[in-house]
Amino acid sequence: MGRYSAVFRCIGGCGEEYPLDEVVYNCRKCGNLLEVSHDMDLLRHRSADEWKELFSHRMGTTRWPFGSGVWSKKEWVAPNVEDENIVSMFEGNTNMFWAKRFGEMIGMNDLWVKMCGNSHTGSFKDLGMTVLVSVVNEMIRRGKKIKAVACASTGDTSAALAAYAAYAGIPSIVFLPRNKISIAQLVQPVSNGAIVMSLDTDFDGCMRIVKEITKDDSIYLANSMNSLRIEGQKSISVEMVQQFDWEVPDVVIIPGGNLGNVSALGNGFSMMLELGLITRKPRIVLAQAEKANPLYLSYKTGFREFSPITPGKTLASAIQIGDPVSVNKAIKALKQFDGIVEQASEDELANAAALADRTGLYACPHTGVALAALLKLVEKKEISPNERTIIVSTAHGLKFSEFKVGYHEGTLRDVECRYANRPLELPADAGAVREALDRELAARAKR
Repeated sequence: MGRYSAVFRCIGGCGEEYPLDEVVYNCRKCGNLLEVSHDMDLLRHRSADEWKELFSHRMGTTRWPFGSGVWSKKEWVAPNVEDENIVSMFEGNTNMFWAKRFGEMIGMNDLWVKMCGNSHTGSFKDLGMTVLVSVVNEMIRRGKKIKAVACASTGDTSAALAAYAAYAGIPSIVFLPRNKISIAQLVQPVSNGAIVMSLDTDFDGCMRIVKEITKDDSIYLANSMNSLRIEGQKSISVEMVQQFDWEVPDVVIIPGGNLGNVSALGNGFSMMLELGLITRKPRIVLAQAEKANPLYLSYKTGFREFSPITPGKTLASAIQIGDPVSVNKAIKALKQFDGIVEQASEDELANAAALADRTGLYACPHTGVALAALLKLVEKKEISPNERTIIVSTAHGLKFSEFKVGYHEGTLRDVECRYANRPLELPADAGAVREALDRELAARAKR
């Protein structure tokens, strides 16, 4: 069997291709974004059953690098990278949370949450960063003069880049909007030794700066406009189906900001469909914060037009993006997967996260956006009770402790904290404690 291969290919249809180890982010002929394109004829030499058996055999092992949820699908991701140059922390293989109680509350019979935040840096960004940093590591080993890797970020991307670059011994540079990310997100790249630039602007402003800085090919761009990131993130699709014995869910809901994630989901499902591992597509729902909703506004016009916006301050800070670089890829994926775009207000996302927490989750605000979209679509009967629905939880709730504290203290702006749960402050007296417990347990029994 021949060596598997992949290249960058222009999404605009002009036919331009570039090697994966070339420093290029846009098509030099027409300016469009690129995507990773695989030799599908060669991949078809293995049958669907053989691919399933191979992926299942590798899943969760310690054999390098295949214990990773991403690199267990190496042939579908970045087959050209030598195993010894892969930079992995065995990311992926995250659990599927059966949201049984939450589903019962809202009338859903088959509701699940893909816990992508249960990863090394606490977000799904690890899935894409392992691929990008591995390719950069190989480029450096082959003599390319790359002195650092850089990204603009609202938090999670910077954490992933800093950690994987530190693991590889490659300098990293992150551009963050000042005072617009959580302390936990800020301290991650600081701790991993990144050069942290805190700029007096928003994410879109940071993105403009990093694109200017990386015009010098010696600093490599790590944002999701670089389709190497998408290749890692598409493993979410394969992993979800694999976890259900290769059955396809009916609906997948994912929060979106820069919009690389929705195209990654679509790519994963499309690849499985083309290679015969699945026989149908799920419906993909993209959830946006109401204060950062340019794709939702475009969706309301049938995607006939798209205009960037200036986003407002939202609790879902990682998706506070008004000019997403992957918008064309996202629209293409949504059209292919009978997509829906829904939005959530600050009140809706905070209360959806808090309600889900009451059933055992600990949802980040971005997952709250997806949960709020689910509630609205169930109410509008656009998702039926018996459809297997998966929420993609993009980050761990512990990265957003200020959000949780603010909710339960009732201090979040534009939010009526309907499920706030304050500690009972009492004297150290057994009688007073017993009396308070009786009141509280009686009240909860009535809910």
